[in-house]
Amino acid sequence: MSLHKDPELKEAILNLPPKEKDKLLVRLISKDKMLMKQLHFQLLENEYDLEDRINTLREKLSSLLTPEKSGVKNVPLYSNYRTLTTLLRQASGMINEHEKITKDKFSEVEFRLLILELAFSYYPALFQNSYVAASDKLRRYVSARLKTTLSKYDKLHEDLQFDLKESYDKVVSFSEAHQLL
Repeated sequence: MSLHKDPELKEAILNLPPKEKDKLLVRLISKDKMLMKQLHFQLLENEYDLEDRINTLREKLSSLLTPEKSGVKNVPLYSNYRTLTTLLRQASGMINEHEKITKDKFSEVEFRLLILELAFSYYPALFQNSYVAASDKLRRYVSARLKTTLSKYDKLHEDLQFDLKESYDKVVSFSEAHQLL
C-alpha cells in the first residue's frame, strides 16, 4: 500500500510529534540497506570519500576481470564464455550499486567502459563468432551493455566525454571489428 493511496494515513503521520516521527524514520531506514548506504554517502561523506570509492571500485573491477584472478582463459570454451558472462554481470551490479549510492554519472560511464575494455583486451578470442550457445549469450549481453554505455556516454557533457575518449575509442573500434554493435 502506498501513502499516496491513503491520504488520511499520510496526514496522521505528518501530524505525529517530532520524536515519534524520528523513531519511525530510523526504523524504516534500517530496513532498506540501499537507502542506508545512500544516506550515509549523502550525509556523512565528502568529495574525498567519493574519490576513495571510485579508486576502490576501479581496483575491484580490474582485479575481478584479470585472467589470474578470474580463472577465465582466452580460449573459446563453453566454461570460459559462461564465467566471463557471470563476471561481467557481477561487475555491472557493482557499478549499478555505486551509481545508485553516489549518483555520479561520470564514474558510472568510466567503469562501464573500463569493464568492456578489460574484457576485450584480456579475452579477445571469446568475442569471435562461434557456434557455442554460451558465446551467443555473451555476445548479446555485451552488445546490450555497449548500447546502454554508449547512450550514457553521449549524455555526458562534452568535456567529460573528452576525458573518456581514449577508452571509448578502444571499445567502439573493438566492437565494430567484432560486430558487437
